[in-house]
Amino acid sequence: MTSTTRRFFQRCRFFGIGSALILALWLATAIASPAQTVTTLASFDWTDGAVSYAGLAQGRDGNLYGTTALGGPTEGGVVFKITPQGTVTALYSFCTQVGCPDGSNPAAALVLATDGNFYGTTSALYTHGYGSVFKITPAGKLTTLHNFCSQTGCPDGAGSHGGLVQAIDGNFYGTTDTGGASNNGTVFKITPTGTLTTVHSFNNFDGSAPYAGLIQAPDGNFYGTTLYGGGYGTVFKMTPAGKLTTLYSFTGGGDGSFPDGGLVQASDGNFYGTTDAGGANSSGCNGFGCGTVFRITPAGKLTTLYSFCSQADCADGATPSAGLVQGTDGNLYGTTAAGGSHQTCGTPPNGCGTISQITTSGTLTTVYSFAGYPNDGGIPYAALMQGTDGNFYETAAYGGGSNAGTISSLSMGLGPFVTFVHNYGKVGWKAEILGQGFTGTTGVSFNGTPAAAFVVKSDTYLRATVPAGATTGPLTVTTPSGTLTSNVPYRVRPTILSFSPTSGPVGTPVTITGVSLTQTEKVNFAGVHASFTVNSDTQVTATVPSGAQTGKIAIVTLGGKTWSTQDFTVTQ
Repeated sequence: MTSTTRRFFQRCRFFGIGSALILALWLATAIASPAQTVTTLASFDWTDGAVSYAGLAQGRDGNLYGTTALGGPTEGGVVFKITPQGTVTALYSFCTQVGCPDGSNPAAALVLATDGNFYGTTSALYTHGYGSVFKITPAGKLTTLHNFCSQTGCPDGAGSHGGLVQAIDGNFYGTTDTGGASNNGTVFKITPTGTLTTVHSFNNFDGSAPYAGLIQAPDGNFYGTTLYGGGYGTVFKMTPAGKLTTLYSFTGGGDGSFPDGGLVQASDGNFYGTTDAGGANSSGCNGFGCGTVFRITPAGKLTTLYSFCSQADCADGATPSAGLVQGTDGNLYGTTAAGGSHQTCGTPPNGCGTISQITTSGTLTTVYSFAGYPNDGGIPYAALMQGTDGNFYETAAYGGGSNAGTISSLSMGLGPFVTFVHNYGKVGWKAEILGQGFTGTTGVSFNGTPAAAFVVKSDTYLRATVPAGATTGPLTVTTPSGTLTSNVPYRVRPTILSFSPTSGPVGTPVTITGVSLTQTEKVNFAGVHASFTVNSDTQVTATVPSGAQTGKIAIVTLGGKTWSTQDFTVTQ
């Protein structure tokens, strides 16, 4: 497969070109190659799914759940479940009714919500329609929450290829790559019951075609990428109310171009992502460049950490189409849709794709090169996910015995851990914890503070009540087999209950009472920083700063940011 064909292959997802032509190109060049270190758990056979562009999500039951863009009785795509042993079950097949009222061709990962159900989107990539948002139970009962382009001109958006995120407010936020006021895509909010609001419409100057989903940072803002617009794609920040700030516009040069995947916020507080073109090796990949890995600060300073195709025949990979995940060892892991040491999928720099490990300082190691049909997977478009057993899991769009794609696991020797449905909450909230070996658990603690109570719901799922005095940090679960630690900190969010006095001039000391205030880092009066003293976990004293105006008092902690419900009035 030539580099021109590979670029065509990648862009087919966006422009909706039929799968038959793509598959013909792939079949013409795929050749067997020996398996390597990755274990192929399952190969799709078209009846249980085919061509997965999406990563996986771990359920409460310890199984993994995902989507395929094709497969099923009408080639409308499938929602599937796979056990850790590799048994695949098709839970739901899309577009089995005339007109596809349930949507078709899901291209994004599912998200496990606090109600125990999964939520996702369909893209209508290969069929008619404009995509949808849906809810599906672990047993496979699907409810369509919204069909896009419900009005003339698609003001609500069309064609959602990015996954959803359940935000602090309990609602889901996502993107569409077309539609909206300028037909450049949207950011939307949708309630669990299906009420959709268009939060932002892109106008090309601030970005176009947000192909990936969003993440919500501890500051409460959303961060994401757009594939096009603003030059050669953008990185943006957006408030829950829809105020968007372009943090960076790619130039198409050494900094990369066309960020196809989403962002991950690492433990250092910075965001990391990939571009599927551009970079220092601009002569590769048919002159487009072979893509990059980048780091960007919350303030928008971007550093290119690595440019792909830095090795002969692009043995290090090329054109990463997915975002990254930070493993429990602190390193970042990702995939490339082309390149690698196996050139059985075409002439250099194509290959069958890779899995890479990269440090936060930019040292890249190619962990695995896919060999393609009929042995293992090929062309992995999806991001990796790390299961709580310590292994990484991925889907490949093609390859396997039926050339319909595979699901694989990668062991890097990392041990088991626990994680959360959501890694934030307030005192009194119930944290939902995923893992394994929970039967017989004797203790749960939040950064060293014992949980107020916990209930083991199954061997892979438990709930623990956030105790008074808890602070942001790792959560531990003491099981009969040993102590398991969370892969990310549990963020204990603060609350302001009241403050006194409610008015006064600059220099007035104000006593703020609330919950979880020990970890206070900043106090603001209508956005102006104030000096403060933490008196206890329930009290902070702050001084009204020079330049302050009447407005809300905000407290910023490691667990997040909170605002007072009433204004503080600044007098003369």
